[in-house]
Amino acid sequence: MTRRHKILLLAALYLAQGLPYGFFTQALPVLLRDAGLSLKAISATSLLFLPWALKFLWAPFVDHYGTRKQWLLPLQVSAVAGALVLTQIDLSRGYVVVLAAAFLFNLVAACQDVATDGLAVRMLDSRERGLANGLQVGAYRVGMILGGGLLLWIFARTDWATMFACMAVLLALTILPVLTLREPSRMSDGSAPAPRAVALGWARRLRVPGMGAFIALICFYKFGDSMVSSLIGPFMRDTGLSKEMIALMKGTVGSAASLAGAALGGWYAFRAGRRRALLVCGLLQTASLLCYVAAALGIGGIAMLWAGNVAEHLLGSMATVALFTLMMDASDPEHAGTDYTLLACAIVVAMGLANFTGASIADAAGYAPTFVAGFVLSGIGCLVLVLGLDRERGPARLQPTWNGKGAGVTVTVRSCEP
Repeated sequence: MTRRHKILLLAALYLAQGLPYGFFTQALPVLLRDAGLSLKAISATSLLFLPWALKFLWAPFVDHYGTRKQWLLPLQVSAVAGALVLTQIDLSRGYVVVLAAAFLFNLVAACQDVATDGLAVRMLDSRERGLANGLQVGAYRVGMILGGGLLLWIFARTDWATMFACMAVLLALTILPVLTLREPSRMSDGSAPAPRAVALGWARRLRVPGMGAFIALICFYKFGDSMVSSLIGPFMRDTGLSKEMIALMKGTVGSAASLAGAALGGWYAFRAGRRRALLVCGLLQTASLLCYVAAALGIGGIAMLWAGNVAEHLLGSMATVALFTLMMDASDPEHAGTDYTLLACAIVVAMGLANFTGASIADAAGYAPTFVAGFVLSGIGCLVLVLGLDRERGPARLQPTWNGKGAGVTVTVRSCEP
């Protein structure tokens, strides 16, 4: 595949995941609130996103049965069909069907994510992965903006059926690049392992030498930043900012900064190499938290919050691109979906723990001590990850690209694991 085709394909696939996710996480809560549901009831809808945390359980099946195209096309068509079905729903009879649809959409998107990540690992060489991960973050964010912003705007000016018809059209367009995808099946001899062996494939991948240490390192890398970022919304509200101002800062401006950061991070990872990109972007992400520390100490007022908001989204997206690129390098092409999904799920769990830890500290001691703690842990986490990989505390397949010797080469060493 040409690089242009790869870019178009991955952009379409990641946008297709971000669009329904943006609607169900950003637009749907607004609709539920208008329908009179309590904030507590709306918060319970977070359980509908459970498939994203459990996708590692079925990732081995996506890796070992059929081609990526054979997984992607039915999943994408299912999403289009689901959107068309929702055009016929009568909201006056309640939101139960909509909530069920949200769960099914998340299940489809989580399965598609496994197939897409595995495809990206297999078809990209090590140098292309930096650009591709910038594209991943950016396209997913564009999808979220379309789902959480554009579709809500369409609903406000038309009706429910028109909104979901537009979603179906947008999702259908993302199918087109997949139609021309040519990819070989997993096993060259046409065979596949027994389902019972595949079902526990994720557990065997955890036992690959260096994988456990690598998971611990990348979780530590994200912990401090996640402690702070999860509290920014409540912090802004507690400082007296209106909901409209917060929406402008975190929604419009924050999304634009994230897109710019994804593009800049992809370019920098492409040009600078893994070690430098991870170290520089990680430390810049850490430095961005100082704006919130200053704001929590009463320094700078709303101008400091604006600075922190732009810096957090811009530099945080750059650091995310650098980390995702490294995660692709650590994934064995023969088990690409499983490996990358395990790493992604571990980060989700770590971020959840960081959110709880940050909230607990903030309740007990206030925002300023929490932001200082997050700043310190973020910096330490970045340095520990870099030093750990310098000492080869990770899968062996990471070392060629980490040391700058694998640019332009797709590593296809077959794992010894069954």
